[in-house]
Order: sequence, then C-alpha cells, then structure tokens
Amino acid sequence: MRTSPNFDRVIEQLFSHLVSGDRRASRNLVETIYEAGIAPETVAKDCFWPLLETISSLYRKDQITQLSHQYSTRLLRMLVDQAQARYTVGAERRQRISMFCGPSETEELAGQLVADLLEADGYEVTFAGGGVANDEIREELTQREPDILLLFASSAKDAPFIRELIDGIRENGGYPDLQIVVGGGIFNRAPGLAEEIGADLHAASPRDLLEKLVEQRDARNDRFAATATRHRRVA
Repeated sequence: MRTSPNFDRVIEQLFSHLVSGDRRASRNLVETIYEAGIAPETVAKDCFWPLLETISSLYRKDQITQLSHQYSTRLLRMLVDQAQARYTVGAERRQRISMFCGPSETEELAGQLVADLLEADGYEVTFAGGGVANDEIREELTQREPDILLLFASSAKDAPFIRELIDGIRENGGYPDLQIVVGGGIFNRAPGLAEEIGADLHAASPRDLLEKLVEQRDARNDRFAATATRHRRVA
C-alpha cells in the first residue's frame, strides 16, 4: 500500500479515533494536518484511502466489530465530505466518466472518495453508487455517451454482474470508443481478474487511477481491441 512516510503515525492515531467513534478527536487531528499545509487531496489519497482499505479488510476478516466498522465508516464519510469542500478544482479535461461501485457502506464511501478526486482533477463525473441493474447502466451509457465507464471498489459477489455487464457492452459493439476501467475491492485482491473480464484498465488506488487515466488514456484490452476496431470502422 502506497502512503506518504509522514502519514504513518497519523494513520495509526486516526484509526484509533475512528473505530472508537471519537468524532471530535478525528476532526481535530485532520485539521492539524491541513494547518500544516498538507493538501486535502493528498490527505484523501494517502491517509483516508489506506484507512478505508484497512477498515474494510479487518471487518471482512471479523477482526473489528460491527460497531467499530459503523463508527469508522461514518466518521470517514464526514471527513471525506469536509475534504472535498477544500479541493482545488483543476482545468477541464473534457472527458466524461460514468461511475458505479458495489453496494456496501465501504464500497460506496470508496466510490465517493474517488468521484470527488476525479471531479477536482477536471473530469465530468456522474456517480450512482451501487445496486444499479446492468440494463440501466447500459441505457445510461447510451444516453450520456461517456468516455469512461468506471467500476470502482466492488466485492467478490459483484464480479459476475460486472463480467456480464462488460460482456454485454463488448457484444453490443455500440460503444467502440468507451474505455472500461475497474479498480479497488475485489480487483485488488484477485490479480488478473480485471483483464480476464475484459476491462481496459485497472487501478489499485485513487492515486493510481488519476495517474493512469492520463498516462494510459488510450489503453484497451488486447483481447477486445480487434472487435472494437471492427465496430468503429462499421460505424
């Protein structure tokens, strides 16, 4: 997990505040980070994100209680909301992203964190969260014609539905220029799954995602590139 060395102690302290539900201590600690001149975007990427991953992992392994999980996710959501209000909005990238995620509390929070950072980075983002049926997602793609479909932070039980969604998009051929990007969640825990189900790009974290969307803007899954090219020529 990639974090700034300066955040190691902060992450440890903030984790303790989060799982115990200490709202005031959590806010005060994060405020001291901002007062030290650390950008809120950096705090979100290098502090909030690894904390969220840790909390999700511990809960999945029954190493923290339901109560601690709910304390921490709700407190983190508050901190993520407050950070977003401090973001510096960058120049427009002129790319539209339609974003969805898994339905759990941590997946929704991870999705929100990512959506906020993407918007600040100049992308036009719609974020529906989890639980949206595949046919509705495909209809939304037809209506909005986004440049990127982003499926970020999904659980293992979501994988079959994501595979079905991507298969339907590939078979339909109506979105030849669409880049399909996945990240977080099950895709971090199952190496190779992203490529196997037909995604064009996989990102492990928000920082990784922001970098790859720029550096690999034209990346396409080799297994489907020829099909996409044929559909583009026909169109």
